[in-house]
Amino acid sequence: MELFTRVDTSAADFRIDYTSRIAFFGSCFADNISAQFSARKFNVLANPFGTVYNPVSIAGQIRAIADGKVFGEGDVFQDARTEQDARGPWHSWDAHSSLSAATREECISKLNAAADSARTFLQQADTAFITLGTSFVYFLKDGRVVANCHRQNPALFERRMITVEEAARALREIERDLQKIRTDIRIVFTVSPLRHMADGAHNNTLSKATLQLAVNEIVKRGFGTAVIPATYFPSYEIVMDELRDYRFYDSDMVHLSKTAEEYIFERMVDTYCNEKTRGNIARVEKFMKMAGHRIVDMGSPAAENFLQKIHSEASVLESQIPGLDLKLP
Repeated sequence: MELFTRVDTSAADFRIDYTSRIAFFGSCFADNISAQFSARKFNVLANPFGTVYNPVSIAGQIRAIADGKVFGEGDVFQDARTEQDARGPWHSWDAHSSLSAATREECISKLNAAADSARTFLQQADTAFITLGTSFVYFLKDGRVVANCHRQNPALFERRMITVEEAARALREIERDLQKIRTDIRIVFTVSPLRHMADGAHNNTLSKATLQLAVNEIVKRGFGTAVIPATYFPSYEIVMDELRDYRFYDSDMVHLSKTAEEYIFERMVDTYCNEKTRGNIARVEKFMKMAGHRIVDMGSPAAENFLQKIHSEASVLESQIPGLDLKLP
């Protein structure tokens, strides 16, 4: 008896293993899934400019990386929420507040460091997952796209849902710029299953549908001139059809539970990893569980023996699994 509709995720025509370098850009769902890979010691880059939800802003961030942009004074601004406080932090409209800083110079430095490290990583990356959260975009009154409003005065912005054509154009730019950095990088688009209920249920549905139609333009119709065509992973469909029960959600009934995140990770592993890599993941998971065991008395002989065992087993795993770096002290 089948008790739910299973979403088909047939094996991809390329493989991810421990020698792979995997980049994630997009919404908090990208942060969550990249953390699943990172916890199993894959080589991961996750949102170098911080979490970003809409395709136009993702495209802008990747364009800056691909073009070798050097951020300067025109790319940052000082917080204007308290007019009498000249010590407000500095932000960038193009980045998350995690790259904000107390001074203009520090903020610019953080932006350039993020761009440089991301460019270096992507030059050797095998796969980039692009997670699209919403088709609602904030614009400054001069038309500039905003990745993060930094809680500034709402009067500064116009917010609207972009069209399918605008979203598809952004995805084509993402595809073009990533393959400008590395020609043979594999690009996988996915739509975040996390609902943006602040927009209302209907607008959330329209927003997600816009993203789905835009991805379809790229993936199904060969939109653009990509060296290797982009593909799609059905994260959204897996949650909507397989994990539709609220027990798979966090307490806010919007974000996913850890169980749901791990389930989607397992489906990605089934899609992008062969049997040998899946076995290696299980070995790493077992090791990390053992290594995470709490030691009460670090000075005891038992603790010393346990640490020696951990380092010994780590050396064995690293010698047997190409590309694995457990990064033990």
